[in-house]
Amino acid sequence: MGQKINPLGFRLGTTQNHHSFWFAQPKNYSEGLQEDKKIRNCIKNYIQKNRKKSSNRKIESDSSSEVITHIEIQKEIDTIHVIIHIGFPNLLKKKGAIEELEKDIQKEVNSVNQRLNIAIEKVKEPYREPNILAEYIAFQLKNRVSFRKAMKKAIELTKKADIKGVKIKIAGRLGGKEIARAECIKKGRLPLQTIRAKIDYCCYPIRTIYGVLGVKIWIFVEEE
Repeated sequence: MGQKINPLGFRLGTTQNHHSFWFAQPKNYSEGLQEDKKIRNCIKNYIQKNRKKSSNRKIESDSSSEVITHIEIQKEIDTIHVIIHIGFPNLLKKKGAIEELEKDIQKEVNSVNQRLNIAIEKVKEPYREPNILAEYIAFQLKNRVSFRKAMKKAIELTKKADIKGVKIKIAGRLGGKEIARAECIKKGRLPLQTIRAKIDYCCYPIRTIYGVLGVKIWIFVEEE
């Protein structure tokens, strides 16, 4: 059976929940979606901009890296609650960072009648999140580390987290070869067709000097 559907969308309402919680009339629904996208893009751009200023800091297995796992948006009549789930929130803990981020979002969204409330929530087990593993692999590949070594190291990092299975797939011009191919590594169980199995998934592009590589990561967290 083909695996053409996103594992998160396949499980919405069972083991996975939506990342946006609000109600809108049908004629205003598209505006709400665009507003959510602007908020998420503004937060991600702020993180990337401030990370470039401190680019001399390396991302290692035990060091800090500001990687957002997901952003929850809850809208009320006069308030927008934004909860940022992040692995190592060092940048956002700096003095004035939240206030600066709120100003950027207010300019982007232009919500005059709504207050903005931003909260930071640290992920308890960072290497249980596929986005953080993908960022780690991206850093290794950009520093000319072998893709097989980077994949195996990422698998080793998941041993610290309580998971039942993990699968990592990299596609593109691996190692700078002329012909693109895909390589995959798997450990443990990964029941993709079982809806009650909670599976976290991410698709992450990596820009290298010899082209763009695509990384896909599946993590089998638990089964209800």
